[in-house]
Amino acid sequence: MSVQFLTVSPSPHIHSEDTIQKLMYGVIIAMLPALAISFFVFGIGALYVTLLSIVSCVIIEFLLTRYLLRKDPTILDGSAIITGILLAFNVPSSLPWWAIIIGSLVAIGIGKTAFGGLGNNPFNPALVGRVFLLISFPVQMTSWPVPFESRLQFLDAATGATPLAIVKEGVDAGIPIPQLMNEIPSYLGLFLGGLGGSVGEVSAIGLIIGFVYMLWKKIITWHTPVSMLATIVVFTGILWIINPEKYIDPVFHLITGGVLLGAFFMATDYVTSPMSSRGMLMYGAGIGFITVVIRVFGSYPEGVSFAILIMNGFVPLMNKYIKPKRFGNKKNG
Repeated sequence: MSVQFLTVSPSPHIHSEDTIQKLMYGVIIAMLPALAISFFVFGIGALYVTLLSIVSCVIIEFLLTRYLLRKDPTILDGSAIITGILLAFNVPSSLPWWAIIIGSLVAIGIGKTAFGGLGNNPFNPALVGRVFLLISFPVQMTSWPVPFESRLQFLDAATGATPLAIVKEGVDAGIPIPQLMNEIPSYLGLFLGGLGGSVGEVSAIGLIIGFVYMLWKKIITWHTPVSMLATIVVFTGILWIINPEKYIDPVFHLITGGVLLGAFFMATDYVTSPMSSRGMLMYGAGIGFITVVIRVFGSYPEGVSFAILIMNGFVPLMNKYIKPKRFGNKKNG
């Protein structure tokens, strides 16, 4: 009589023919349109930051997995590459090389390896690295290159404020929203990629193309992104209706900053997001609500990274108490 052993392994757990490697490289493909547009907008700086971040994350993960965790390196599964791309997508294209390496070390070392490697990290590694850099090096992390200027001299590129910062500072100074709109590119320009900001957030169209691709390939589901975006629309829409002189419209919030990047590529991370559909809906709604609270009432013009990390902390509770119906269990129908 043969004995079959039950294999217990960390998440992600997906019942399909897909493998972790296949899913990871699917996400990488989905990020290529946004990277291509970023290269067009910021030039060589976007490519430099992304490649250095990828190489740093891969090397650091190899060394820590091999010599600290004493495990076989997992750099070929694509997870370290995704962390590197997402970290690059969350920083300016002019960020110094040493800051990129420090961010990679924090993302992989603290955000991932310290918890046991892939499948064990409670927080999104790329966002751990990004928030650490923002708190530790705020000047470098908020020096935004002006789009289409000095694309070949990215380290000495001219810098300017992001649309979110313009609105935030203007509202705090008592300037009405209609007047501030004269300082912001058109919504079509913002949608196509004409705004300052992090490498991966400059073009809504590039991110949407990647999102559609992931839905088509069934790499992610719609629950978390749609819930997050809908919450932002409802919350900011109510504020805008109440006082359009002080609060800007929902469309602006959707196409500026890291909302789409966070909704499509970071909030949907397999390991750090809920497993059930209801949990995903609550998770996305929580991220959207916290993002708006920080943007509108906080001191930072952007709040997506903080919102996702905060909700990451609630995922274990969601997985414990929000579960799908058990097949054959009468109490669950």
